[in-house]
Amino acid sequence: MTQPSPAPGALPAFLGGAATLARGFGFWARRPRLMAWGLIPAAIVGVVLLAALMTLAVFLTRIVDAVTPFADAWSEPWASIVRFASGTALLGGGVVLAVVSFTALTLIVGEPFYDRIWRAAESVSGATPPQADYGFWRSVRDGVGLVLRGLVAALVAALLGLVPLAGGALGAVTAVTLTGWLLADELTTRALSARGIDARERRRLRRAQRSRVLGFGVATQLCFLVPLGAVITMPAAIAGSTMLAHTLLEGRVRANADVAP
Repeated sequence: MTQPSPAPGALPAFLGGAATLARGFGFWARRPRLMAWGLIPAAIVGVVLLAALMTLAVFLTRIVDAVTPFADAWSEPWASIVRFASGTALLGGGVVLAVVSFTALTLIVGEPFYDRIWRAAESVSGATPPQADYGFWRSVRDGVGLVLRGLVAALVAALLGLVPLAGGALGAVTAVTLTGWLLADELTTRALSARGIDARERRRLRRAQRSRVLGFGVATQLCFLVPLGAVITMPAAIAGSTMLAHTLLEGRVRANADVAP
């Protein structure tokens, strides 16, 4: 039996995942008109969610006061520390939920546009695009699932944000990590499910190259946090996730070959 090839280190794999998003941006040079069409649904959803986040920011102090009435009787600086941590947690959770909701809603609204980008990326990668139709209702179902998982991620980040002193940084890192994984999960689903790969096998493929998947997702998430970054990044993320899905499938082929007698 052939010994399995050594797996790449976590950091190189993580950086390789981030580089896959960069390759997605490179798709602008190949299909600029097609990628430009992908900006439209992202811009529409982005404006709506930005308005929601701005509303949260405006009323954040009132919301924090409403959820921390117990701190009224506390002496300083503890009352301010708790309220600051609560505000950071609420805002961080809101950002996590907005990012995940943005992806889900944009994929639903822009299904016809992103289907064309996906098929073009499949062709450029040298693969024959699968004939399976992802479909609007499949997009809705996956989008709802992503939002629900995003709610859990937002809650976890918000709770960690309540930890005294280190809560802000801990919540932010957790939010970026969890959201990055969710984004990579959702964005690679189209290319994998179109090949008849079920949810259980998709999870196995992603976990087999966890660092690479996380690198792609975190890079996408960080780009989303830049002003207008989500709108510009979304078409590139669709193309890049298709390339990432191919890498996951190639990894499965290599793994099977390594353990073959």
